[in-house]
Amino acid sequence: MAIEINAVKRDAKGTGASRRLRRAGSVPGVVYGGGKEAITLEVNAKELFLQFRHEAFHASVLSLIVEGKKESVLLRDFQMHPVRNTIQHVDFQRVSATEKIHVKVPLHFVNADVAPGVKLGGGIVAHIQTEADVSCLAKDLPEFIEVDVATLEMGHSVHLSQIKLPKGVEFVQLAHGDDAAVASIAKTRGGVSAATEESAA
Repeated sequence: MAIEINAVKRDAKGTGASRRLRRAGSVPGVVYGGGKEAITLEVNAKELFLQFRHEAFHASVLSLIVEGKKESVLLRDFQMHPVRNTIQHVDFQRVSATEKIHVKVPLHFVNADVAPGVKLGGGIVAHIQTEADVSCLAKDLPEFIEVDVATLEMGHSVHLSQIKLPKGVEFVQLAHGDDAAVASIAKTRGGVSAATEESAA
């Protein structure tokens, strides 16, 4: 089910108007793209913050409702207050059903506890990347991508080309010839010192 965000158009623009909005419990924002004009918005701060905490909000096609009309959008940018941890501004981009989108999607690592490098080697799974840029149609966008590290051995890595992707989804880096590593098994400090002692002996 799509995450819904309710917003209203705002006419007043500028720093002073935005400050008044925030004091009144709203977050200023904008929606643009899709061959239509950009519209300045205001969104309820509490409602937005509740959704904002969920990982899916940052990597899903959202349903933006402005004065009763729904549009499919992506969260493209946001500004946070450096001290208060409140959202200061949000940018949404309209998405087309027929055009591919580029989105950073979180990586979920599974089966780390059964990986030989962890179970037998006493190592730990080091996350080199926690998200990856994907290209796909809006309808094919996954909330996250699962990375299975069940067969990973000490000193070995999992690369983008080894990850099973949903149909219609591709890694942008891989399409450009960059088969980057996303996780590896690293020795724990105890393991390193034990190996050093062995070589010294």
